[in-house]
Amino acid sequence: MSKKRIGIFGSTGSIGRQALEVIAAHPERFEVEVLTAQQNAALLIEQALLFKPNAVVIGDESKYTEVKDVLFDKGIKVFAGAAAMVEVAAWDSIDLMLAAIVGFAGLAPTLSALEQGTPIALANKETLVVAGDIVMATARRRNVPIIPVDSEHSAIFQCLLGEPMSKVDKVILTASGGPFLGKKTNFLINVKKDHALQHPNWSMGAKISIDSATLMNKGLEMIEAKWLFGLEAEQIDVVIHPQSIIHSMVQFTDGSLKAQMGLPDMKLPIQYALGYPDRLSNDFPRFSFKNYPSLTFEQPDTKTFRNLAIATEVLKKGGNAACVMNAANEEVVLAFLKNRIGFLQMTEVIEETLVKIPFVEKPTLQHYYQADNAAREHAAELIHSLT
Repeated sequence: MSKKRIGIFGSTGSIGRQALEVIAAHPERFEVEVLTAQQNAALLIEQALLFKPNAVVIGDESKYTEVKDVLFDKGIKVFAGAAAMVEVAAWDSIDLMLAAIVGFAGLAPTLSALEQGTPIALANKETLVVAGDIVMATARRRNVPIIPVDSEHSAIFQCLLGEPMSKVDKVILTASGGPFLGKKTNFLINVKKDHALQHPNWSMGAKISIDSATLMNKGLEMIEAKWLFGLEAEQIDVVIHPQSIIHSMVQFTDGSLKAQMGLPDMKLPIQYALGYPDRLSNDFPRFSFKNYPSLTFEQPDTKTFRNLAIATEVLKKGGNAACVMNAANEEVVLAFLKNRIGFLQMTEVIEETLVKIPFVEKPTLQHYYQADNAAREHAAELIHSLT
């Protein structure tokens, strides 16, 4: 069996690092073709020396020389900049692209890979949130599979195997509730980033950890599910499941439910996506009901965590609304991580930005880029006014 050549776009982030652990555990199945990072040149160099890819791309062009000076003599091609990221994504030497770049920045490389006909293991939910119609249309036109890496969408994907979509009643995304489950507004007003980054179950990057604390992550996942699985807004539900053992469920038209379960470990959905359609053996810890005598569920508190309610309305509205929401969210999360705004102020900025940016019902790719830029500018102005 020939090895599957993997391009990891976003290799220095949480998903990228765990993907390399999976690849290292299965050297007979995978090899690394491309690694990319935005700014973490030191870790990119370390990864490249260990995995010996054909090429690396550093997004920050000011760090090109730093990377090139170490890797060029090792026979590893070195490129820099956003344009290079897009160009390398189109290489036909990549058998599978792991799209793990955080945020809107992942859109262009993913579209480039799809146009080339490269299968995608999608860990960048924002790509579908901001331009899901275009991304999925491109995948269908090029007959390219998109295999979800998010634990929730991986669960749904697995539950749907062998099932006709016409028999799907709805999908139920599970949410842990984050570090502030059960807290009210009077508590959240004083929350700082260090507390918000302490997710109770999952080990994740800073951006997704904050999104989980505000429940925006679950809102983004609702929109991602719509595009991935061709669902209507009314077919997507969210339930709080603090133990994070059931990763998501599908309810069918006969009333039966399928659930995918396991310990909260992102390496499992990563391995599933990289190895698909095969299930690969591993030595990961196994779930035991003896250790979880009670699995509980409750409805999300959308009055306190308004981001989920906002995302639900955006899901129903369609057009460029999700693109605007995502751009504003990326800006406020960055500002919160820099201690420039408060936890509750993130939601206020997102709401005001959605009101300000003109709605486009049937956007083109250019419309999405324009909406992203405009939303970021307006959100930045609002953030500045609050600091």
